[in-house]
Amino acid sequence: MAGRIEDYALIGDMQTAALVCRDGSADWLCLPRFDSHAVFAGLLGTEEHGFWRLGPAHEEDAEPPAADRRRYRGDSLILESEWDTGRGTVRVTDFMPPRDGAPQLIRIVEGISGWVPMRSTLRMRFSYGRIVPWVHKVDGRTVAVAGPDSVWLDSPTETYGEDLTTYSDFTVAPGDRIAFTISWQPSHHQPPALPDPEGALEATAEFWREWVEHCTYHGPYREAVVRSLITLKALTYAPTGGIVAAPTTSLPEEIGGVRNWDYRYTWLRDAAITLSSLLRTGYREEARAWREWLLRAVAGDPENLQIMYGIAGERELGEAELDWLPGYEGSVPVRVGNGAAHQLQLDVYGEVTEALHLAHMTGLSRSDYASLLQLRLIRYLEEHWDQPDEGIWEVRGPRRHFVHSKVMAWVAVDRTIKLIESGDADGPLERWRELRDDIHRDVCEKGYDKERNTFTQSYGSKELDASLLLIPQMGFLPPDDKRVIGTIEAIQRELSTEDGFVLRYPTAGEDAGVDGLEGDEGAFLACSFWLADDLAMIGRVDEARRLFEKLLSLRNDLGLLAEEWDPRLQRQVGNFPQAFSHVPLIDTALRLTASGAYGG
Repeated sequence: MAGRIEDYALIGDMQTAALVCRDGSADWLCLPRFDSHAVFAGLLGTEEHGFWRLGPAHEEDAEPPAADRRRYRGDSLILESEWDTGRGTVRVTDFMPPRDGAPQLIRIVEGISGWVPMRSTLRMRFSYGRIVPWVHKVDGRTVAVAGPDSVWLDSPTETYGEDLTTYSDFTVAPGDRIAFTISWQPSHHQPPALPDPEGALEATAEFWREWVEHCTYHGPYREAVVRSLITLKALTYAPTGGIVAAPTTSLPEEIGGVRNWDYRYTWLRDAAITLSSLLRTGYREEARAWREWLLRAVAGDPENLQIMYGIAGERELGEAELDWLPGYEGSVPVRVGNGAAHQLQLDVYGEVTEALHLAHMTGLSRSDYASLLQLRLIRYLEEHWDQPDEGIWEVRGPRRHFVHSKVMAWVAVDRTIKLIESGDADGPLERWRELRDDIHRDVCEKGYDKERNTFTQSYGSKELDASLLLIPQMGFLPPDDKRVIGTIEAIQRELSTEDGFVLRYPTAGEDAGVDGLEGDEGAFLACSFWLADDLAMIGRVDEARRLFEKLLSLRNDLGLLAEEWDPRLQRQVGNFPQAFSHVPLIDTALRLTASGAYGG
């Protein structure tokens, strides 16, 4: 049975990632890319669907012991887990070296004290747990083959097969270091090179040391910010610069519910705000790579801008259900692909334009095509900003005139006007100034409830939406505007949980069914960070700090956050770890640091 979502650690190589539980079980791994089929899919099913546990031996009918301690080695993505047993203490170091060649998952067992019996249990199941591979020996190496894929196991220990599983039993003494490596390779290629686990460990540690040195944030929340930055880097697909929203699919927004989505793609919105955080903390190379990815993905067709693409810019992300997987804690369906890819979400134009604007303002080298793309996006918006859309939350109900979408359309036009005013682009300046005013007027007239002194989720609706918290952050209205303050206070009253965290929107009430889905969901962590930002902006900085530090306490022991928090179960829910949670964490830390609003 899979662990709780917060029981997992992330390791990765900037091309794919694995999730390792407290008991030493790697329950999720897609090879060779984030969006490839999983080799270990036990996270969404049972052990029959693939896993690799490495830890102290235990009785067959007993639960495998959880590590007594675990941590990342310094500011890196190298996981160290330690077990204290009746026979001694042992450490397992898990990592995936950044690569040019075959992807590798390396696990090094180290004896600390005593003589500890250990067991490696490797059950490879290809195609998300559906296909049992052919496992055999080649020149003393164990290889599992199924169709186009092969996974090679290298270790100095003896291995044996039983019940379609590969085992290794061994004992470690103080100072012993025994390495296990699995490497993926196309099955028609020659075997991958023999691994060098110790050399790879040293190179991986050096990679992360050098990368973290570029961080320009040195404030009081540095530990949380750096861990979030490392997580965002881990979600970046190095060959193209694309950024996945999360490395998982179908971790539920409600345990046992149907809100289970595949997040292993590049949402323009998520990637754009990730780019923003990276730029403001010193990471310009990632910003440049993402901009190049964007220009390739959109190509010459900005009128058909998608809200998301594959990590190499693929457009077709057809959604399917894997009916052989029982889902995380029974949460079905398990989905791969994402049918929201072709939705109309007008806010994306604003996020992309804001990211390009920030890149320009922070001195990223000029790209004529990026400026041309920005102009073409505005020409499209000029004709379509007043249409209803599916909005930021990708509702699967009817399209509406979402206020946030209109605000972000205004942002797109405003930032493009600034680009023209700077002399770095040419365009119909006066016409677009009028367009900016028209959108602003439309939102303030149709999206604002005078009686309640709050903006609403959509034109004509009485419901609220946490995305309205972005109105002052985007500069649409100043923080001290009474309509902004009224909206913040209304969201605190109507969308906050008892713990003070924020829901995205009501899933019951007058507009129940706005998202076209059954069931409920947890508090959305990004929205809760947005509230902390807004509170700081309107001068309630102590309240903002308290909320921020309460949000930090929701991170697991390794500093990782999923998409949402279930206040009833007191658990993280949703895909994990989630870029859309770690980005606003960084943003709020920067804002609170600038305001001096921190404890101690």
